[in-house]
Amino acid sequence: MAITSAPPVTTPAPTAQSVAADAAMSRFETQTSRYGSLTMTAGLILSLLGPAYLVFFADLQITAGMVWVAFLAVAAIFGVLWFVEPLTYFPILGSAAMYQAFMIGNISNKLVPAAIVAQSSIGAKAGSKRGDLAAVMAIGGAATMHLLSLLIFVGFLGTWLVSLVPVEVIEVARLYIMPSLMGAVLVQAIVSMRNVRATVVALGLAVVIQLLVVPAFPQLGMFATAVVVISSIIINWVVRDRRGQVTIQSEAAPEPNQ
Repeated sequence: MAITSAPPVTTPAPTAQSVAADAAMSRFETQTSRYGSLTMTAGLILSLLGPAYLVFFADLQITAGMVWVAFLAVAAIFGVLWFVEPLTYFPILGSAAMYQAFMIGNISNKLVPAAIVAQSSIGAKAGSKRGDLAAVMAIGGAATMHLLSLLIFVGFLGTWLVSLVPVEVIEVARLYIMPSLMGAVLVQAIVSMRNVRATVVALGLAVVIQLLVVPAFPQLGMFATAVVVISSIIINWVVRDRRGQVTIQSEAAPEPNQ
């Protein structure tokens, strides 16, 4: 009885259009990396010009020891974010939008929500080329609307609008606006990601760290976000679905001789 094997799986040959699109995306990533690095360096230099003038030319008698003490005091509080934020935002934004985000600021409460909504609206998966382009466009639009709204509602109408809003309403908005915004972003991210395993792991770790570990070890409070993010990455990588990898490897394996 003859043994027949399944026909080999063939992948469609790339078309001229797909090749051109890949080449254009490669040029885009190369140029954004080059000019993004330059603009970030220029922004860093410009931001340090003011403090450098005060230290070296304002005769304020600021010593190097004072500068290092101030730096270490800030690093002790915010240093963990220097590592957590890039790890957290890069899978959503991509390399090009990361340059935009860290130059503009307000990443978690403005730019990431805009990128997630844009990706979800066009059905683009975070981390894909289409998702990266959607993040770039969304951040550009969010920054433009932010500047326009600041000009109109703060620059022109700010004092008048604040005088119309009762103090109680301002206090309530200040107390609840950030949790409500973060909750909306979380739900949008879960819906767009559509990964039950990763969602359960991340939420479970957040609950355990926030409700059990931090109350037991208050000194870890500043590092709670870092612990959750890094632990989620490691655990999700360990428990990831390997069936897709097995399928790809089996399709790439050579066919046995008949």
